[in-house]
Amino acid sequence: MSTSAKKGASAALETGRINQKARTRRVLIDAAVALIAAGHQPTVSEVADAAEVSRRTAYRYFPTQEKLHAEAALDGLRPVMESAIAEVPGDAEGTDIEARVDHLVDSMQRMAIENESLLRTMIHQTVLEPPVSGQPSRGTRRVDWIELALKPMKTRLAGAAYTRLVSSLALCTGIEALLVLRDICGLSPGEAVEVSQWMARAVLKQSLNEREAARRKRRNRQ
Repeated sequence: MSTSAKKGASAALETGRINQKARTRRVLIDAAVALIAAGHQPTVSEVADAAEVSRRTAYRYFPTQEKLHAEAALDGLRPVMESAIAEVPGDAEGTDIEARVDHLVDSMQRMAIENESLLRTMIHQTVLEPPVSGQPSRGTRRVDWIELALKPMKTRLAGAAYTRLVSSLALCTGIEALLVLRDICGLSPGEAVEVSQWMARAVLKQSLNEREAARRKRRNRQ
């Protein structure tokens, strides 16, 4: 097997492992959500048994019952957030991408403020425990929501540029941004939302400017 073929096989194997870890995490959270909805306060072991996942594996993802319950509660916000994104202004082709991002950040930050205590608990649980290799410590909810709002842009930006935009918007949103803006800068909740939106607009503007500059460069070469 050639070197390039070996690298490709290795990359495919690593991608498969990451996807499998994501599926395992998803199964555990789904089982926890179902048990909690049924009126239980399940332990990590009980959730592992319900999900048909080994207890040892479950504890690698969720070392404490508190972290598991917090994740399950936050996952329950998915329908609310996705519904808010579905109502984002602008046409289906996303021509008004600035409005889409503005609405996304407003919705995400207001939801974070409404669930601030729970999110602060999640931060506390996460920083005290080492992450599972190859898997985000707190799932991908935020990235999923950002990508849903940016869907019209995915075919308009180069792969690396799109990934960078998603990552940058993730930095402008969520409880981490609120911790800085409120705990360090002393802003009110409303002011924190406004600053988050301002940062997101600046990041988006830079991405759009770079895309336009690349277009002009290609035209000049022709």
